[in-house]
Amino acid sequence: MTSRDAGETAWVLEPILQVPHVVAAVLLTRDGLVKGYTDALAQPSAERVAAITSTVQGACRTAAAAFADRDQAEVRQVVIESDHGYVLIVPTDHGTCVAAYGDGEVRLDLLAHRVHSQVARLGEKAMAAAPRGTDGDASV
Repeated sequence: MTSRDAGETAWVLEPILQVPHVVAAVLLTRDGLVKGYTDALAQPSAERVAAITSTVQGACRTAAAAFADRDQAEVRQVVIESDHGYVLIVPTDHGTCVAAYGDGEVRLDLLAHRVHSQVARLGEKAMAAAPRGTDGDASV
C-alpha cells in the first residue's frame, strides 16, 4: 500500500501502513480537510472519513469537557472499536490529525505507538519549519 498526497504527506502515512493489519490512514486538518490519504481509500471516501473524523473529535472534546465540568478539553486520542476493526484518531498540536483504520486482527498497541510516533514527527517538522523573525525568535 502507498499513500496519495495532497502535498508531501507520504512520510507521515507510510510508516503507519507498515503495522500489520492496518488498512488505511488519513492526514487531515482539524476542520476536516484532507491533506493526504492511503491507496485503500478513494478520494470521496477519504473526504468522508476526514469530515466524520473532524466531527468525532469535536464531540469527544465536548464530552471530555462536560465530564470534567470544564469549558473545554483537548483530546489526546480517540479509539473506536467496531465489529470490523479499530479506528484510531490522534490530533497534533498544530491543527492536523492522523486517523488510521486497522481490521480486527490489528494490535491496537502497535497501531497507537506508530500513529503517536508519526504525530510527534509531524510536530518536530512543524517546529523546524516555523518562520523566524529578524531577531531569531519565532514569528507569531
